[in-house]
Amino acid sequence: MKKIDFAQLMQLAQASAGIAAPCSCNAVSLAAWQRLPTSLELDRFEEIGTLMDDPYDEPTFAEYHPHGTRYESDDAPIAPRYYPCNRSQLARCLDCGRHYLRYNEAGGYFTELRIRALQPGLLVDAAL
Repeated sequence: MKKIDFAQLMQLAQASAGIAAPCSCNAVSLAAWQRLPTSLELDRFEEIGTLMDDPYDEPTFAEYHPHGTRYESDDAPIAPRYYPCNRSQLARCLDCGRHYLRYNEAGGYFTELRIRALQPGLLVDAAL
């Protein structure tokens, strides 16, 4: 899968922000990370790239919250080198063209697909 760099990610986020048409993919707010809503159909998305640097390397679990946000905050930064972005794939809605980050949350006895809208105002190219 193609690695998406920060410049490409920003371009895709800006393109997504410019889409005003209503769509089933944005009927529920996906501003913060959350489990995949049941209203979304996975076959209506295509994966177009990854934010993972090396699929054979274990990326950090450190999160990036310099202003006191949390994982579930709508205004939490989207920092590609930090968890969970560093484990994410980029997906595009086939109906409207909006872009989303997705990753598989793997807990003790379960896995759960998580999703978040790609928002240009929250993207941060923060170093580790």
